[in-house]
Amino acid sequence: MKSVLSWLILSLLFASPLSFAADAIEPSIVIRHSEDKTFYEYTLNGEVQEIKVVPKVGEPYYLIPMGQDNEDFKRQTQSKLVVPKWVIFRW
Repeated sequence: MKSVLSWLILSLLFASPLSFAADAIEPSIVIRHSEDKTFYEYTLNGEVQEIKVVPKVGEPYYLIPMGQDNEDFKRQTQSKLVVPKWVIFRW
């Protein structure tokens, strides 16, 4: 009985990190091309965070969703996404 219980506890300890890893949702970037523009759609947890629009002629700009429904967008010249720039190890 003791060996079965210890085997069960050991298997749960090894399986628990795998269950957390399966639930993590990765950010994604979807790239779409049209005749005169390229769109980079940044999503996190299934929600659009911003869309970068790169026209063939002119400066790139960003479309930021304004509401919960992601139908209204605000045009900005700078990205609102913050990318962590931690230094974990330096040689």
